[in-house]
Amino acid sequence: MDIDAFIALLHATIRLTTPLLFAAIGGLFSERSGVINIALEGKMLLGALIGFMIAYSTGNPWLGLLGAMVAGAIVALLFAYVTVTLGADQIVTAVAINLIMVGLTGVVFRLMKAANSGSLSAPTFPVWNLPLLSDIPLVGPLFFSHLPLVYLAFLLVPLAGFVFYRTTWGLAVRAVGEHPRAADTLGVKVPLVRYLCIIWSGMMAAVGGVVLSIGFNSTFIENMIAGRGFIAFSAIVFGKWTPLGTMLASLLFGFADAFQLRIQAGILAPLGIPEIPYQFPVMLPYVVTLVALFFTGRMHWPAAAAIPYKREEA
Repeated sequence: MDIDAFIALLHATIRLTTPLLFAAIGGLFSERSGVINIALEGKMLLGALIGFMIAYSTGNPWLGLLGAMVAGAIVALLFAYVTVTLGADQIVTAVAINLIMVGLTGVVFRLMKAANSGSLSAPTFPVWNLPLLSDIPLVGPLFFSHLPLVYLAFLLVPLAGFVFYRTTWGLAVRAVGEHPRAADTLGVKVPLVRYLCIIWSGMMAAVGGVVLSIGFNSTFIENMIAGRGFIAFSAIVFGKWTPLGTMLASLLFGFADAFQLRIQAGILAPLGIPEIPYQFPVMLPYVVTLVALFFTGRMHWPAAAAIPYKREEA
């Protein structure tokens, strides 16, 4: 592999990490507040569709992004009501949302195709080449020539770290996830904290979906998330529920995704390795996810994870 191919691989890694990172950093807030949110997949899928539909209709991808965030927040609000207020099982509710979103987005997109005779293509986000920095040899194209959402995704990591460990709100989120009764005694509104964290996670998951539909592509494809929501959830676990760890795990899974695409493009041919059926490289990100979780060791979930909280029990 020459240096240009290696830089291209790393560039693709950063790009493909972006949707995972949005969903994972958003989901991290939900997890730390004590709500297991494996509905990231469904919210990403909804965000991808809504973002595409609005961008296609208005010609503005930024409006598509805003609409997707609103849609993600609405679904997250529903999830929060069922799990936090009604106390329903978080895993079962999340699975239901994922299944509903697969069917709903598929039906809506087919209706949209039936109503439009031409090809469905929406405007995409422009690439931002940062002045001066993007001209640096090797480093410039790798780090400073990306979609604006790529920069935003990685900026969220230190921001999340600051919120979690340097603000009263972050302390409240962590307290609610570890010991909601004690937090309630100190005046923290446990349901409100969980609601806000879940809504934030829904918005960020939707942004991750937008990156895939009108960031890297210009259209929507049925079930285009293809398990990335579950990989994002795995990144949270593998990252030990910390922003930095979650980012590093997302980069690992993003690299696996980028590498499998390069394998399909024949990157191993110069090494004398025969052509591999494409189904095997496609498996790589999921295999890496399983292996990573296997070697994670004992996992210390937030103590109150998946446990509904009722104030009268305190």
